[in-house]
Amino acid sequence: MSTPQTSSHAPLAPHQTTLVPLTSRTPFGFLRWLLLNILAALQRLDLSLNPSHTFVKLRRHRWSFKNDYPYLIMAFFASISLFVMDASPLFKLLIPLGYLIITTVPFLGQFFFPGTPVLAWVITFFCARYVPTEWRPDVHVALLPTLESVLYGANISDILTRFTHPVLDVIAWLPYGIIHFVIPFVVAAVAFVFGPRGSINYWGKVFGYMNLTGVVVQIVFPCSAPWYELIHGLSPANYSMAGSAGGLSRIDAIFHSHGYTETFSTAPLVFGAFPSLHSGCATLEALFLSHFFPRFRIAYWMYCCVLYWATMYLTHHYLIDVVGGGCLATFFFYYLMPAELREWETGGVGRFEEYDLLDRESTSFCFHLHPPSLVARGSFLHVRLASDP
Repeated sequence: MSTPQTSSHAPLAPHQTTLVPLTSRTPFGFLRWLLLNILAALQRLDLSLNPSHTFVKLRRHRWSFKNDYPYLIMAFFASISLFVMDASPLFKLLIPLGYLIITTVPFLGQFFFPGTPVLAWVITFFCARYVPTEWRPDVHVALLPTLESVLYGANISDILTRFTHPVLDVIAWLPYGIIHFVIPFVVAAVAFVFGPRGSINYWGKVFGYMNLTGVVVQIVFPCSAPWYELIHGLSPANYSMAGSAGGLSRIDAIFHSHGYTETFSTAPLVFGAFPSLHSGCATLEALFLSHFFPRFRIAYWMYCCVLYWATMYLTHHYLIDVVGGGCLATFFFYYLMPAELREWETGGVGRFEEYDLLDRESTSFCFHLHPPSLVARGSFLHVRLASDP
């Protein structure tokens, strides 16, 4: 194979010379490239349904408190959640039994075991409504607006809510009420198909731990949101009060529905303003994608900025909540990142960037004559064409 033509790029690394380029291709070629990457990712899946394979791995695992203490923490919060849950003992028993099944069957376990922190966060969040009132601390009503005025010189979140418009409502609603719930799955899918080995497990761990920590902070340090100040002023709050959709009630009015109003009125955590997990998730997603796929980092952070603004515009968070969520995400992102993922094969270039590097010799597409063969080298997919030796 001749040396690739790279007049505008640095010399190619050996593993890059047979990559199908992303640019200079027809839409059909791009879809073919995408399909091949997805198929290669699916080929890495463990299709076994035999739980004994998992038990063998457990016996071989070298247990240590330093490496395994997070599972004790998650088990603690899950146990507390089950204890306070207002449900029948049989239903409570089915939850750990179901977890045991989905984590010991290899085919299911490869998805759900790395997502254990996410499952711990979900059950802790939804069971927060059952925590007895006598266990709960007093709700902080004046603390956040006071801190915001002291630290930033003004109540920034209040300023952002003084002018509202249906167009702004929709712009704020899209990232806050819809995209926020979709992006984590998109990031996981991208990491699974294009990311280096271990990136999908790292994503599940950091996303789950950050959200679990945020929910625990919201339970032990309850704070009211800006919507409470607009409705009740700074009068003391109690746990019998219903939640409010804040600015999202205007979305209900636009679509003639009551979805957000009913959802937030019965929210598990009515006084969970600090930290903002909306901003924490957005920050974490931007950090993760910027690290592994930096080509589109401007778009990632633009989304973050819009979501930061939306949390305050919709009266769900103060600026200090947004800052707290961003700091929480940044801490977990760097604290939990494995050493092998800090510097990976592309040297920080990112998979999407690689496909701009064009190997002239390997670009004679002969799919109709000779199907390509997939060769896995490390975590990268190589498509060897008919012209390759």
